[in-house]
Amino acid sequence: MPAYNHLFFDLDHTLWDFEANSAHTLMQVYEECQLASHGITDYDAFATTYHAHNEVLWARFRNGFIKRDELRWKRFWLTLIDFKIGDTHLAHEMSSAYLEILPTQRRLIPHAEELLAYCKQQGYTMHLITNGFESTQRQKLQVSGIAPYFTELITSERSNSVKPQAAIFQYALQATGATAEESIMIGDALEIDILGAFYAGWHQAYYNPARTPHRHKPTYEVASLEELMKIF
Repeated sequence: MPAYNHLFFDLDHTLWDFEANSAHTLMQVYEECQLASHGITDYDAFATTYHAHNEVLWARFRNGFIKRDELRWKRFWLTLIDFKIGDTHLAHEMSSAYLEILPTQRRLIPHAEELLAYCKQQGYTMHLITNGFESTQRQKLQVSGIAPYFTELITSERSNSVKPQAAIFQYALQATGATAEESIMIGDALEIDILGAFYAGWHQAYYNPARTPHRHKPTYEVASLEELMKIF
């Protein structure tokens, strides 16, 4: 097994439980912005519509078609439009509430902190590579209590690139003084984390809790973060 010195983690969905934290945040936005009084009485329909628009806009952001600020408010505006509510002010209000509440959530993926403590004990230097926004990701790390485990936080804002582009992986090496040969990327997104690292010449550990079938061959593949402690 290769001797890794630097472990690069994705944050959302890999260590920080984005699904649970986002669901809790979205419910608070729904209630605080009193969307039922605007005619959106079915929360589940609202959440489903929001997630559909959010996924499309994140893909457009990663491909360089839209800017960060546009993504943040348009996902809510497009959701409102689907409910026949053309209220730009409300969309911005919802965006502000979401971005304020989300990073205050602290739920982690099972075994995340246990894994980080183990890797620290083993002497690894740990970093993060994330497409998330700088201030938001830093706050998530602080609130969830895992910030002290990491040496560098590489974000799309800081590197001026996004995963899966090779540029963000190259930037990460320059920022940390690591080499590709001694580094490994750990993440849950096959197309973004794993193939991005693969094409950048890195080893990869694919966290695939749903055991989703695919045709690729990552260096390692696990269904639980606990399994990584048998690798590192």
